[in-house]
Amino acid sequence: METQASPAPIGASRNWGQSLKNRFSRVNRLFLVTVAVPTVLATLYFGLMASDVYVSESRIVVRSPDKQSITGLGALLQGAGFSRAQDDSYTVRDYVLSRDALREIDSSLAVSKAFSSDDVDRVSRFGGLDFDTSFEALHRYYQKKVDVQQDTASSITTLTVRAYTAEDAQNINQKLLELSEALVNRLNERGRQDLIRSAAAEVAVAEKKSKAAALALSAYRNAKGVVDPERQATVQLQQIAKLQDELIATTTQLAQLRTFTPQNPQISALQKRANTLQGEIDAETTRVTGGERSLANKAAEYQRLALEREFADKQLASTLASLEQARNEAQRKQVYIERIAQPSLPDIALEPRRIRSILATFVLGLVAWGILSMLLAGVREHQD
Repeated sequence: METQASPAPIGASRNWGQSLKNRFSRVNRLFLVTVAVPTVLATLYFGLMASDVYVSESRIVVRSPDKQSITGLGALLQGAGFSRAQDDSYTVRDYVLSRDALREIDSSLAVSKAFSSDDVDRVSRFGGLDFDTSFEALHRYYQKKVDVQQDTASSITTLTVRAYTAEDAQNINQKLLELSEALVNRLNERGRQDLIRSAAAEVAVAEKKSKAAALALSAYRNAKGVVDPERQATVQLQQIAKLQDELIATTTQLAQLRTFTPQNPQISALQKRANTLQGEIDAETTRVTGGERSLANKAAEYQRLALEREFADKQLASTLASLEQARNEAQRKQVYIERIAQPSLPDIALEPRRIRSILATFVLGLVAWGILSMLLAGVREHQD
């Protein structure tokens, strides 16, 4: 007699089916929250709501004729007569992203109104979600729309501006380049003025020293009654030499007369002449070398004053040459901004990348769903 298999208990089958249904329901809810809903929202936003973003780019290089560069594009620029000024490139970058630059372009282009226009979607517009329209909030928003990248190898700086119309993107880019050039010009002007001011101050000091030295020398000449002790001493010595020649000739003639004609009446006259010549020689010698009023005594102080005047004149000439060089240098710009590529006028919106954004949302949702599913499965197994 065959035995029939007893059917499974109806309650056990029902419990298994209910457990499967609950698990499937939990999985569906998790998939719905992590994948389906975000993907649908991303599709609605990027497909229907997100505003077009236009990107304008420009490229510049900051160069200086005083600095050297030897590699890459720098060698090409050096061959053209200039070199890179990398430090000034960082200055331009910081200024473009600064509050001062934002304040300038906002006053001329009203970027705050352009970024908060009703034509821009609520999520993207300035003050759209948090309703914060302060200047600090505008600056944070501005830094997300303006980007400055610098290639360290070539020192080419790329300025990228994002806006919701092509004209706004190009105008903002153009204005930022103009402000950067004005900044560099101000730095150049200040450097030139400082250079000239310093050289002019040195010239003024040297002029005062030269005038003081000349006045001191002139006062000494007036006080001592001497023009140039050395030249005057030379004249006196020449005079003494002539007197000595005459004295020698007189004494020789006097000696001959005394020897051959002792009673000659000219002997007394020649003797007086010899005494007179000797007296003049002694007087002239005293004027040159003897006493406090001698030329030799005056020459030491005179030489010191003359040396001071000569040194002051040379220093004045040197400072005048430096001033002239500073003025010549001031005629040349020390730093230049050369536009390699003018601000572009985009003809299509490059952002947002709608399909890629939707796919990225879907993929990230799948990753999140897989991770959370594994975590929930581990928790249930641990509980069982």
